[in-house]
Amino acid sequence: MDPSSIRAIITGATGMVGEGVLYMCLQHPDVEAVLVINRKPSGVSHPKLKEVIHPDFFNLSAIEGQLSGYNACFFCLGVSSVGMGAEQYFQTTYTLTMAVAGTLSRLNPDMSFCYISGAGTDSSEKGRIRWARVKGRTENDLMRLPFRQVFAFRPGFIKPIPGLVRTHSFYKYINWLFPLGRALYPSGFCTLQELALAMIRVVKQGYERKVIEGKDIIRLAKEEQTK
Repeated sequence: MDPSSIRAIITGATGMVGEGVLYMCLQHPDVEAVLVINRKPSGVSHPKLKEVIHPDFFNLSAIEGQLSGYNACFFCLGVSSVGMGAEQYFQTTYTLTMAVAGTLSRLNPDMSFCYISGAGTDSSEKGRIRWARVKGRTENDLMRLPFRQVFAFRPGFIKPIPGLVRTHSFYKYINWLFPLGRALYPSGFCTLQELALAMIRVVKQGYERKVIEGKDIIRLAKEEQTK
């Protein structure tokens, strides 16, 4: 399958990041088809888009017949660890992600898998911060699966795309931070457009690093915009 013509599966399209990635994919000329797997309808309609409603991401066997023939996965499904017990966070972050990825790697071995992780993730899996250890283990084990390539994206502050409906309400109070943060610490601040474009770029062109930090996201997005 030609990686310059992207057929993508997106998870988490009813969240802020997933909605933005979906929005950018539907506009991008090199993305020819998108399948979103959701627990509830996204409310989005587009000629490129197919939506599968499936309640159990731990077991995709009932919809496996619809998951073949794709060469990219943009895995945007994630939860905050705030207020969540250790076991529940591990299940919803590590176990769920690996269940989906394991199925997709078996059905689509030529797939590029892009995982939205987070700044501060602990690749050693030995640090004191629980969520960072879990994210680190998830990244490490994803990279052992038989995909064509796996990338872990670690954005910090993400500026949302104006006008989309899944943007967290608190962003209207903190968006003023973005220009200042970008000026002082550019690698910690990216836009959701940049994140989506960077993911599209690595599927098409690959990248020398498997862990994509903020500065890489900005660089890759700029390359994709100026291609």
